[in-house]
Amino acid sequence: MGWLGKVVGGTIGFALGGPIGAVAGAAFGHGFDKKEERYLSRGGVLSSGLSSDEQAQMTFFVAAFSMLAKLAKADGRVTDSEIASIETFMTRDLNLDVDGRNSAVNIFRQALNSPESFDAFALQFYRVFRVQPRIIEFMMDVLFRVSAADGAISAQEEVLLQSAGRIFQIHAAEYEKIKARYVKTVNKAYAVLKCDETATNEELKKSYRKLVAEYHPDKIASKGLPEEFTALAGDKFREIQEAWESIKAERGI
Repeated sequence: MGWLGKVVGGTIGFALGGPIGAVAGAAFGHGFDKKEERYLSRGGVLSSGLSSDEQAQMTFFVAAFSMLAKLAKADGRVTDSEIASIETFMTRDLNLDVDGRNSAVNIFRQALNSPESFDAFALQFYRVFRVQPRIIEFMMDVLFRVSAADGAISAQEEVLLQSAGRIFQIHAAEYEKIKARYVKTVNKAYAVLKCDETATNEELKKSYRKLVAEYHPDKIASKGLPEEFTALAGDKFREIQEAWESIKAERGI
């Protein structure tokens, strides 16, 4: 995460407006004067010293932990199991170093107390990545993964997840398939391949090959996300392969 060193070192300003920019500014100890705040709130961009890829990486990182904070607080309090799931996400899934974990924790804490809603963070994220549907789905997958980490998704969390699905323009059927990866509603292997159990062998093969191409870690890395998030792409890539092997064995393909 090249952008993180620049931010922590205080050598740049922020080029992000809206709730994501506000949380980032508070988390990293940077302030805006009123003129800059008004400019950014109208969608303006200030020179920051960040490349366009670094700005996208920063948006993804801050949005992810801001939305996770709002999810954790959805039922009125943040439980130990929720904190543990966030820590696991940071260390095992993202392999964040000390600076990365500290930054994620700061963002999480700032977002917990932010007056902005979950929807406000989700909407700003969507506006940045709306032309990259795989990144949108990737974020939805992250939200489900952490929400279900304690073995269940609460009713309050489900409300926010459904809201994210609407904001991200994810169709209801696709939403249910993502959910099925973490909550037993349909055969998980078929859900991973985005097919139902009535699909033909050829339809399954076609979907498998398409997903393998789209979720290859090198393909995700080329999207400009922080390198730590490519670990999730690796998990997803393996999940797709395992689902295909399971269905092949089941059907004798």
